[in-house]
Amino acid sequence: MASDDGGFREFVEARYPDLLRVAYHLTGSADDAEDLVQGALVKVLRRWRRVDEPMAYLRRVMVNQHITGWRRHRAREVVTALLPERQVRDVADRVTEREALWQAMRTLAPRTRAVIVLRYVADLPEAEVAETLGCSVGSVKSRASRGLARLRTALESRPRSAAPGAVTPARGHHAF
Repeated sequence: MASDDGGFREFVEARYPDLLRVAYHLTGSADDAEDLVQGALVKVLRRWRRVDEPMAYLRRVMVNQHITGWRRHRAREVVTALLPERQVRDVADRVTEREALWQAMRTLAPRTRAVIVLRYVADLPEAEVAETLGCSVGSVKSRASRGLARLRTALESRPRSAAPGAVTPARGHHAF
């Protein structure tokens, strides 16, 4: 990287954890999240000096890359009713709840998942989510409403034996 990077290096050092958190919630995988952030940073570096709102621009690039990748790879993904065996068993309720949430998140369409992640994980206002995704605030509201309803239904309908003592989020409360 050139020594005159226009503050790019400082921006990445300061905001990388935030970018990684958003990417993780989009992908559901730490490895895929790192790949998504790195790919987005490479794309943005080329245009860095012309970017007015770097965080918003990077979020949009990540969402678009994720949706494109999802479309490209969804035919190869195999969905099964059983989770693969894990090498390390962790019986904590929190881990079980998180896994149930991820299973439910995976059922959402990519743009709906992006709305949920940007709105409730990145804690962006509806207007900024709409701008990031290139849609109206009304679309953000309806996608968020429908997405939360699907998550709520999926979490309420899961077998109780899979999550002993798990608490289902109440209406209006989010499990993020």
